[in-house]
Amino acid sequence: MDELRGSSTTILPLRIWQPPRAFPHTGARSAATRYPRAQPDDNHEKETHVPKAICNGVGIHYEISAPENSKPIILIGGVGTQLTRWSEPFVQTLAAHGFRVIRFDNRDIGLSDGHEDAGVPDFRAVLAAKARGEAPAVPYTLDDMADDVAALLDHLQIERAHVAGASMGGMIAQLVAIRHPQRTASLTSIMSSTGNPDLPKATDAASQALTGRRADPRVDRAAFLDEAVMRAQVIGSPAHAEDAAELRARAEEDLDRAFRPDGFARQYAAILAAPDRRPALARLSVPTLVIHGADDPLVRAEGGRDTAAHVPGARLLEIAGMGHNIPHALNRQIADAIAELAARA
Repeated sequence: MDELRGSSTTILPLRIWQPPRAFPHTGARSAATRYPRAQPDDNHEKETHVPKAICNGVGIHYEISAPENSKPIILIGGVGTQLTRWSEPFVQTLAAHGFRVIRFDNRDIGLSDGHEDAGVPDFRAVLAAKARGEAPAVPYTLDDMADDVAALLDHLQIERAHVAGASMGGMIAQLVAIRHPQRTASLTSIMSSTGNPDLPKATDAASQALTGRRADPRVDRAAFLDEAVMRAQVIGSPAHAEDAAELRARAEEDLDRAFRPDGFARQYAAILAAPDRRPALARLSVPTLVIHGADDPLVRAEGGRDTAAHVPGARLLEIAGMGHNIPHALNRQIADAIAELAARA
């Protein structure tokens, strides 16, 4: 298996899954390619009319929980994940701490607008450009995605917010703090990393789970959902195994909401193209919390340790038995830690 040599990520092998090329897209609303159930169900269209903010020329779908007078926290999702992956129980736990919780779909995923005209990136070309010391040609960068967050805060008329992100979302959250420190009340980087190319790679099983070929849900919906459950189990928390039926229901909900395989690829290209953030992180003065699972097989615990080591004054919370997810059993511990950080900010 060819590893990503010289890349700024330690997550995936080069043999990344290529999305099917025949998926239909229809203009700007192509953002959400929908896949009906075996029996027609009009209910899956219930989110057609959704709040969107135009951020850097891209329509970003967002949802807000809790009153306006609560302290705002914006949650940034990982590669290919929709805002629904910030579970409602976790959101409610944060709201109980007095947070106004803002979730959104990153560009190219969920109900936000996409970049379908850009097609699927050439990952080898991206890596080759980096190896030559050149800026890779990608549809957009993690910097662009961080600027989307700042633009969303502008749209919501929020001057400063607590910023938290998981996995790729943690990388974006770091860049929000780097590029927009005056907008960042605090930074929480969860199961993420610095872009240090020398950190340990993902396990083979975790890499295969995330990047192996996948069933086409139009052809075999059941197989697609079975694979989604398997992936979640492989990268999940060994001490807090989640119920397979719940994992399947979550995957089904996401599939019916929107499915964006090309968006996943373009977001991953943005990760590959990103430079090492350690020099910029070392200049941060934002109150920072780094949360990482000691048993994360995808972004290894060293990624969290490296992040905490390079942000002045950062606190590291490394949780035994936690993998590359936030299981319900850890909702309170993680929310409590974020609330403690916010109280000090």
